[in-house]
Amino acid sequence: MIEPARGWILAAPSSNSGKTLVSAALLRLLRREALTATPYKVGPDYIDPGFLSAAAGTVCRNLDPWAMSPDRLGHLISQSDGGFLIEGVMGLFDGAVSGDGSTADLAAALGLPVVLVISTKGQGASVAALAQGFTNFRSDVNVAGVIFTQVASPRHRKLLVEACQSANIKVFGILASDPELTLRERHLGLVQASEREDLDQLLDHAADVLSRDLDLAGLQAIAARPTLDKTAQAPSIPPLGQRITVARDIAFGFCYPHVLDDWRAKGADISFFSPLADQGPDADADAVYLPGGYPELHAATLAANRIFLTGLREAGENGTVILGECGGYMVLGQGVVDGDGVHHAMAGLLNLETSFAKRKLHLGYRQMTLREAGVLGAKGTQYRGHEFHYASVGREKGPSLYAVTDALGEQEQQVGLRKGKIMGSFIHLIDIDQTTTT
Repeated sequence: MIEPARGWILAAPSSNSGKTLVSAALLRLLRREALTATPYKVGPDYIDPGFLSAAAGTVCRNLDPWAMSPDRLGHLISQSDGGFLIEGVMGLFDGAVSGDGSTADLAAALGLPVVLVISTKGQGASVAALAQGFTNFRSDVNVAGVIFTQVASPRHRKLLVEACQSANIKVFGILASDPELTLRERHLGLVQASEREDLDQLLDHAADVLSRDLDLAGLQAIAARPTLDKTAQAPSIPPLGQRITVARDIAFGFCYPHVLDDWRAKGADISFFSPLADQGPDADADAVYLPGGYPELHAATLAANRIFLTGLREAGENGTVILGECGGYMVLGQGVVDGDGVHHAMAGLLNLETSFAKRKLHLGYRQMTLREAGVLGAKGTQYRGHEFHYASVGREKGPSLYAVTDALGEQEQQVGLRKGKIMGSFIHLIDIDQTTTT
């Protein structure tokens, strides 16, 4: 029997601590050393996995302790080959509004050590107290040490390390301040990895800087095997069809790898097309999947791409299953108003109008129940997903797709639209809700 791979979790006290940059730099260093390290990202994030995938040279998958069952988590982590690195989400103890689903919950479930990435900008010896507090907060979470970012000088480094030594906190590495180490942001997080022409240079430079002051041998010594070693395939989102064509480019980049993996495992053939390149969906496909992304940033281009829009309309007229999520849902509607107040006509397959002229944040985990039977399952089938967008709805008329509550089981509402085999909502499906599966 092959033993499970070994690895660690890189977490942080809060967002914007530098954990994505450190995770990517460490993955690139391991790759240089010919050490296999499969990347994972905690939570529903789409942006960070792009950087981790590029750094590691292999696909980064999501591990979501709120939306996924232990069987699902165990199956995904068992796919790592040689070693793995898991990047946490937000702060170590932050999760859903229900209080669960944090990186700490995952660390406890998997029995893995946590390395805390701490930004030291504006801090000195206080970082040791911060690290000590995180170390002692939960007895079932093993915070094995720290890596510091934004270290301003050798004197700053000395102050930080001595403070940690006095508090018995292990320092595994230092990432010095460097103006070239910047991950640009927009309203949904970082700019996508695929949008950066300098991506490889950035990752190589980050690896070079981290390697100057990193205890790689010490990190390898604490790497552990996950205690949750369940390789049984968990129930999953059913394939939309046997031949599924998926929109994929910088406007439609938010697609969970595990969903496509599941569909392939069930015999579906997956192909891709680029709406931004004015490609239509594969005419031979029996299902079209439009994931989320940033279509509002490319609305004028999409509205002008006749081949794409005509192909999408013809697919709908021919009885092809079409599922749109978030950005993909907006494209299925009548039109999108961009941030400048300009209206752009879309496919017109659903009675939906959306706008970014007045942005409104919609954020959080969702528990969904199918309102009618279809390719996603029988009426009443329950899913878990996530919503994160700034679109306002001007019109949304027709039969709804889901009955939805938040992570607390509160704020019940009807969301999404369905019209024959065409359907969509602002929610990204993550997994079957096994808490209600019998």
